[in-house]
Amino acid sequence: METAAELTAWPERLYEAYVFDMDGTIYLGDRLLPGAKRLIEELRRRGIPVRFLSNNPTKDPEQYVAKLAGLGLPTPVEEIANTVVTTTRWLLENKPGLTVFPISEEPLKRTFAKAGIRMSENPEEIDVVVASYDRTFDYRKLQIAFDAIWFHKRAVLIATNPDRFCPFPGGRGEPDCASIIAAIEACTNTKCEMVVGKPDPVMLSAALGDLDVDPANCVMVGDRIMTDIQMAVNTGMHSAMPLTGESTLAEALDLDDEHRPDHVLDRIDRLIPRAMWDEIGWSEDNDPIV
Repeated sequence: METAAELTAWPERLYEAYVFDMDGTIYLGDRLLPGAKRLIEELRRRGIPVRFLSNNPTKDPEQYVAKLAGLGLPTPVEEIANTVVTTTRWLLENKPGLTVFPISEEPLKRTFAKAGIRMSENPEEIDVVVASYDRTFDYRKLQIAFDAIWFHKRAVLIATNPDRFCPFPGGRGEPDCASIIAAIEACTNTKCEMVVGKPDPVMLSAALGDLDVDPANCVMVGDRIMTDIQMAVNTGMHSAMPLTGESTLAEALDLDDEHRPDHVLDRIDRLIPRAMWDEIGWSEDNDPIV
């Protein structure tokens, strides 16, 4: 079993590609986290592919493009995937032609509409209830889901992501998709058939599908053991967990060797090996955070 010192040791090499979670990893709220900007810029300078992946379905990839650009990290839309993308793809491939009731905010609904996915709030014709992180969730939506699944016994339940809460600056948070899944499961006495977001391997295809790389030579970087680190385990990737979001060093040390992240970082730019910090001339004091 690794010690805290071993687990927080710097990586000894660079990887072939880097997949980054965003919320709690690259930024928190409206500010970049220390070391994020120069890390991404250094990887790009070296020609190493960078991809961004998020379980948050309240923004589409174009909104993330605007968010990252506003933080000083201009990024093409092709380098970003989230559960808006993967849920849409999954429905088209696995539930083609079926009628969907999205418990969601507008970005997911817009993307469904663009993809030609039929939506309805009539329980008599709903085939799939899609639970997501929805800050407009109310009893009316719960009743529609209940009627479609329990009363009419025709709909199945899927979800965009398994996150319990979305982290906010200052240690606060907001209930996420898991709370909505739980409400629907509780009243319908059914189980969610599919959760499309991390840690499901479908997210790896969204992130690395356009690259000719072996996942075993890539690294997933994210702040959540249950989603980011578990996806790395599920797909044979390496993993790195910055201590800037949800999960803690103590939680990582409490895991067995199979499920523990390869690296735990107090700063995300420690993904660059120590020898390269010296070569580049980096120090914590000269970090241009923004």
